[in-house]
Amino acid sequence: MNGTHDSSAAELLVRCLENEGVRVVFGIPGEENIRLTNALDRSSIRYVLTRHEQAASFMAEMHGRVTGSAGVVSATLGPGAINLQLGAADAMTNSTPLVALSAQVGSNRSYKESHQFVDLVSMFAPITKWSAGVPDARAIPEMVRKAFKVAETERPGAVYLAVPEDVDAGAADPALHPLPRNVVRAEAPAPGQVARAAALLSSARNPVVLAGHGAARNAAGKSLAAFATDLGLPVATTFHGKGVIPDDHPLAMGTIGFMRRDYGNFGFDQADLIVAVGYELQEFDPVRINPHGDKRIIHVHRFPAEVDAHYSIDVGIIGDISASLDALSAAVPHDRAAPATTPSREMVEAELDRGRTDDRFPLAPQRIVADTRAALDREDVVLVDTGALKMWMSRLYPTYAANTCLVSNGLSTMAFALPGALAVALAEPGVNVLAAVGDGAFLMHSQEIETAVREGIPLTVLIWEDGGYGLIEWKMELEVGEHRCTSFTNPDVVRYAESFGARGHRISSADELLPTLRSALAYPGVTLIACPVDYSENLRLTERLGQLEATL
Repeated sequence: MNGTHDSSAAELLVRCLENEGVRVVFGIPGEENIRLTNALDRSSIRYVLTRHEQAASFMAEMHGRVTGSAGVVSATLGPGAINLQLGAADAMTNSTPLVALSAQVGSNRSYKESHQFVDLVSMFAPITKWSAGVPDARAIPEMVRKAFKVAETERPGAVYLAVPEDVDAGAADPALHPLPRNVVRAEAPAPGQVARAAALLSSARNPVVLAGHGAARNAAGKSLAAFATDLGLPVATTFHGKGVIPDDHPLAMGTIGFMRRDYGNFGFDQADLIVAVGYELQEFDPVRINPHGDKRIIHVHRFPAEVDAHYSIDVGIIGDISASLDALSAAVPHDRAAPATTPSREMVEAELDRGRTDDRFPLAPQRIVADTRAALDREDVVLVDTGALKMWMSRLYPTYAANTCLVSNGLSTMAFALPGALAVALAEPGVNVLAAVGDGAFLMHSQEIETAVREGIPLTVLIWEDGGYGLIEWKMELEVGEHRCTSFTNPDVVRYAESFGARGHRISSADELLPTLRSALAYPGVTLIACPVDYSENLRLTERLGQLEATL
């Protein structure tokens, strides 16, 4: 940092961000925070200029999602700040650490009707863990430290700070400096609660494990696999928990969260006890696995459970999730016979196997899932946007490590995946990153292709193309027997990509997809792939699942 600027408030704010370990800030500058932007550019922090503040907020969210440290986004006041709100709400409902910074009008006009002034602190309050305005430079060290502490600890989420333009332009006392980071230690579980849970688990006839986002967030995969193996317990995951136990583990049941009863749901029908590991109610409604509210539940998490009639806790073990699972495993006799595999896993594998050899065109969703999996290594990352493709990928895509198949399932926000993939590529440069998006979501933030090209960020975007909002059509057909007002047209993706300086491909037969994906992922630049999909398979799926339910 250039020492001649150390006495400015903007430079102090940037030094505080550096102290928090921030390596990248996403955003768009404005007139009221130009000094902050200039200070960032002179610092060790990479400033990624985006084409829309909402896209920048998704980038910050997904950076926080895969690193565990708060992603940071910056915008100007008024409309720029308001554009950050969707990413902040998405981060909040997806339990992801994010710090949003924006400019605000100065104190000389914040008390009256004024150009571009809205009460941003009040607007952000319902969608963040903490929302506040910075009153003057003296508050910067404490407020930045608090922002990151609040965003990253307990249940992570979003924080918002408004920096008035007179603070941004003002001086700071040279004696002010960043505050030391407080390292939060993992808490050991209470022995009494472990003993109560062990007694409950020992007496259960058909216990089952449900692993959620908290297990992935807290890197509890190793302990979870050992716990399940020691006690012979089948494990299902939520969409956010995908990969926390590898899908090729013998006890893996697959995912829970499809809009209808799916293969994994049947594993809960006969269960008398659910061990919920890092599960959060926003991931999906517990009525789906405990419809009568009669199953015993052990809640293992860093924080107490929310109250729900279908999630009534018998025992809560609060503390470090890995330590809790290790302690519970040690307290329960290892005498339960483990199944060689789970029936739901066998059904998922059979459906995926059929997809691998399905040569229809447009492509069957199962074929796209199978070829996506074949193109990516076990540690590579796919971001799956919201829409019909999320249902197919979350159900069928085999996932082997936490945070390698990323969805939005708290707010289920469209259009996060393309900008989010840029941030993941920056955070994890050693892995391939693929954004899987519907054609509805694609054009909502396709302008960030320019950002990726300009910033030299490798990016592959696979567009599931059907010319409509496929998930809404699916739901309409199920509920009212027809669909309306969901169709649109698309640009020529190849020419569109080339206009940004990227590469574009259009799939014209099923056997083209896998080699095209492999070529794109090996390319150091940006590639868009338009892949027509046959969503007539949507209703066939729900019909098959309905027939399966009727036979059980």
